[in-house]
Amino acid sequence: MTPSVKKQKTRWDIHVPLIIICFVMCIPALYALQSATLTVAEGAFPPPKLFPPGNDLIPNIQDLFEKLNFGQYIVNTVIVSAVIVVGKTILAMLAGLAFVYFQFAGKTVLFFFVLLTLLMPTEIILLPLFNMMSQLGWGQTYPQLALTMPFLATATGAFLFRQHFSNIPRELAEAAQIDGATPLRFMFSVLIPMSWNVIVAHSLIQFIGAWNQYLWAVLIVNNNDSQVIQVGVRQAANFGLTPDYGVLMAAGIVASLPPLLLFILLQKQFMSGFAITKEK
Repeated sequence: MTPSVKKQKTRWDIHVPLIIICFVMCIPALYALQSATLTVAEGAFPPPKLFPPGNDLIPNIQDLFEKLNFGQYIVNTVIVSAVIVVGKTILAMLAGLAFVYFQFAGKTVLFFFVLLTLLMPTEIILLPLFNMMSQLGWGQTYPQLALTMPFLATATGAFLFRQHFSNIPRELAEAAQIDGATPLRFMFSVLIPMSWNVIVAHSLIQFIGAWNQYLWAVLIVNNNDSQVIQVGVRQAANFGLTPDYGVLMAAGIVASLPPLLLFILLQKQFMSGFAITKEK
């Protein structure tokens, strides 16, 4: 057997199992897509098969936007996610700048406590956050602030940008300092142009997290017009007199499309942003 044939055989030995694994992982999504095409009667007892699909996909999606206010939920979630992404990215870059290029007492200890917050799940701080937002009255009067302000800081982002900035030659910072550039000017003129892949990767992760927030929105937002998309998906489960699995699955698919499309568009930058480099 020639080397080229051996190489081709080895490639198929790797690709065929991977294709099978990918197909198995896609089965739930395909099943949800098939269920989204069903009527109420057909969805009462969903068939355990992917095909044939039903004919009610478009009517089910229309019900989401006409009867469940899904369009408003999407607009609300886009606004909330955008504010969280921009705020987290800016604060994370400033934190990374401080931890790498500034010298101050207790820097190592402070960075350790920042990393320690990664061990704290969001659920354990929900009650203190709820009490704080209730005292401020944001849950009723300013729900957008209640959904965004508590989540503008991120230990993950601080760690990510700290590691990335550590890999950038310090000679650049010294040259900028000699030229009289301020730290902020150095960040905007040097660090950001060299960090677009990391910024995109961080922003994508934070966008998906903000887009999928559910529990906090259920607790803090009382006005249905200010709710987010994941709460809308939950409301789709109670649509109609009987559970309409077609509408519910359609809601899940519509809610998953924006982050999926964003990931597909930014996949190259996302992977490049997490490329492993040696710290200097």
